[in-house]
Amino acid sequence: MIERLTGQGIPVEAQARPKNVDTQAGTFGELLRQRMETVGTAPQAAPAIEFSKHAQQRAEQRGIEMNDELLDRLRSSVELAQEKGVKNILVFDASRAFIVNVPQSRVVTAISQDEMQNNIFTNIDGAVLLK
Repeated sequence: MIERLTGQGIPVEAQARPKNVDTQAGTFGELLRQRMETVGTAPQAAPAIEFSKHAQQRAEQRGIEMNDELLDRLRSSVELAQEKGVKNILVFDASRAFIVNVPQSRVVTAISQDEMQNNIFTNIDGAVLLK
C-alpha cells in the first residue's frame, strides 16, 4: 500500500500517464508564458452596442432616431466608461438620453428631451455627454 502512495517500487514506465497529453506542447509554465506574451497583441474589437427590447420600444415610442453615427457615439461612451470602471452610465445630449449597462454594452432605456425635464436619474454611477 505504501508503495502505491509513494510510487516507490513502481518503474517510471509503468506509472499511468494520460494518453491524450501532447508531450511536444511543452510544460504548463512554457504554455502560460507564450500565452501571456501574445495577450494584448491582437487588436481589440470595439464593443457592439445592443438595445434591450424595452429600449427599442422606448426609442420608437419617443421618436428617437437610431443611426450609425449615434451608435458609434454610444460605443465610444461605453469604451470611456469601461476605462473608468463604471457599471451604469447616463449618455445624453440636449435632445435625448440613454441609460447604458456598461459591462454588457447594452442600452437599457431611451429618453426623449421632454421626459428629461424634471426627471431624476437613479442607479447610475457615471454620465457621458455625447459630442
